[in-house]
Amino acid sequence: MNEKSCSFHNEKELREEQVEGMSDGSSSQDKDSSALAAFRGIPISELKNHSLLQALRAEANGWEPAAVSAEVLRAQEEWEAVDTIQPDTGIFHFAPGSQASSDHPGQLVSFSEALQHFQTVDLSSFKKRIQPTIRRTGFAALRHCLFGPPKLHQGLREERDLVLTIAQCGLDSQDPMHGRVLQTIYKKLTGSKFDCALHGDHWEDLGFQGANPATDLRGAGFLALLHLLYLVMDSKTLPMALEILRLSRHHIQFPFCLMSVNITRIAIQALREECLSRECNRQQKVIPVVNSFYAATFLRLAHVWRTQKKTISDSGFVLKDLEALAKKSPRRLLRTLEIYLARVSKGQASLLGSQKHCGPQGHNSKDLTFTGVCDLQPHSSEGAGLI
Repeated sequence: MNEKSCSFHNEKELREEQVEGMSDGSSSQDKDSSALAAFRGIPISELKNHSLLQALRAEANGWEPAAVSAEVLRAQEEWEAVDTIQPDTGIFHFAPGSQASSDHPGQLVSFSEALQHFQTVDLSSFKKRIQPTIRRTGFAALRHCLFGPPKLHQGLREERDLVLTIAQCGLDSQDPMHGRVLQTIYKKLTGSKFDCALHGDHWEDLGFQGANPATDLRGAGFLALLHLLYLVMDSKTLPMALEILRLSRHHIQFPFCLMSVNITRIAIQALREECLSRECNRQQKVIPVVNSFYAATFLRLAHVWRTQKKTISDSGFVLKDLEALAKKSPRRLLRTLEIYLARVSKGQASLLGSQKHCGPQGHNSKDLTFTGVCDLQPHSSEGAGLI
């Protein structure tokens, strides 16, 4: 064999080896191309009868998904349980029904649900501290017996004692229900969808004196928070609460939540002095009457504050006069609340009137000193009376 013939055979073998090497890497590509070519020219109605499609369908029917590890399933369940994440604090809030929902509920709580919590827990140690009625002696006792309000019906005294007992309870950060009440108040007043820390400057923005709301509950206990909860969770009184909050942030500013605590103190005293007994006996209820009395007194405070242009230095005297009026004419206050709420529902009532809302930037609440009912000095004669 000559050299040309040998060279030709070598080149042919080399080309065949190269073709074989390339066929391994492009076999799937060739199959796809040949399958595509096989389908061309076949009517759509006949495709279902094609042997290749039938083979692919048979293969798909026998397909089973790969097994998922237990670790992946557990991670997926934990991720689905996460509802929201609180910015900056890193607090996770879990969706309802998850295992951690009791620890981080992130859900609003109604007034009736919170009240039921206190009806079911043991409050015997707090109940020992209460004085259901004011003790009167001498001429004061005789005058009250002859001209004072009627006594509370026997069947309503247990409900009255529950109200006064809750007023002896402090804020317990370890109790999940206490935390939920605080979170609900914060969310309803601010419109936030996220939970907040139980301590922080955001509570000062709502009118507490410090970063810990528990320090401002002196004399009213957890009842002060229940009253705020009632105010924001009732659809009729929520607009009023938000309007009073806006008024408190006006240029004639006052601490909203701290003022609310003082209104609760007035309600407690009115209940103990039997000023609300007549209305409680009429309605055969105590808690709804006390709640409405609290809301009506808060409304009266806001009205006086705006119309008489009061300032923070007048707070103690305003509250003192307000307490005297509320105890003397509770029914008139309740009637005023009914009229106001009816007008609000029709869009006809406003505490702010034509005044502009300056927002929380108007004044810094940290620079203001608030005087409550308990801090008022009796020798001072300043302050405007309520008409």
